[in-house]
Amino acid sequence: MTSPPGAGRFAPSPSADLHIGNLRTAVLAWLFARSTGRRFLMRVEDLDDRTHPEVAERQLADLAALGLTWDGPATRQSDHPQRYDDVVDALADRGLLYECFCTRRDIAQAPRAPHAPEGAYPGTCRNLTDAQRAQRRDETGRPPALRLRTDTAQFTVHDLLHGDYTGVVDDFVVRRGDGVPAYNLAVVVDDAASGVDQVVRGDDLLSSSPRQSYLAHLLGHRQPVYAHVPLVLNADGARLAKRDGAVTLAEIGVPEALGRIAGSLGYRAHTVAGMLAEFDPARLPRTPWVYLPE
Repeated sequence: MTSPPGAGRFAPSPSADLHIGNLRTAVLAWLFARSTGRRFLMRVEDLDDRTHPEVAERQLADLAALGLTWDGPATRQSDHPQRYDDVVDALADRGLLYECFCTRRDIAQAPRAPHAPEGAYPGTCRNLTDAQRAQRRDETGRPPALRLRTDTAQFTVHDLLHGDYTGVVDDFVVRRGDGVPAYNLAVVVDDAASGVDQVVRGDDLLSSSPRQSYLAHLLGHRQPVYAHVPLVLNADGARLAKRDGAVTLAEIGVPEALGRIAGSLGYRAHTVAGMLAEFDPARLPRTPWVYLPE
């Protein structure tokens, strides 16, 4: 009996309309999946309270307008909260979680061990006693976040564009104080549940992949194939944003957007089907694309 095919995916957060950089990453995710015979899945990451259903619908319409196809209906994280709760409960049963009462300011101001990575959690709440936790709960007046009690400081993943990448693994949050599953947990749980074994996304997320891959390892899941693609920047070298002018599909138009994306990747074809015929991961640009509205 053969195992079912793996899958790639695109997982937008519906907080704003997709810009040309998001659309380019979506095209690349589709090209990677289809060129390797994988299914391609669409997942709306709508756990955050800043997301909006109407934005999600526009995002899906834009992706379809470019010619992208996906297998089965788009899924939404908000449709299966029990999935995350079950994993959190299982980690707690293994003694791998602890309550954290720190704010971002607390973490930024906390003393660090020599050579500790910038931004890594310093372990302030890791070894609190029951009495100390009760005291912190009374002092803060807010529910704690839950952090993963890790047993390593770093983890290595392999990326098709970046090679082996070793990054920080600290005691990262798996559930926020408001009860919402943290991104690093939700993305791992969702990918495993849907059979995703190929993750293509912007290279600003490369540094988060060791944490996610480490968690997948703890949960008994295989590490996916990663490909972190270069971002699209504005004329000032900053990440592309709405303030940079005509950047959404509604503003650019489908033919122009496809042409600009194809040109940025060195393709002659101006359709996703045509790009697929030319697709070669080894020839992909390794540097950011600077987008200038015309």
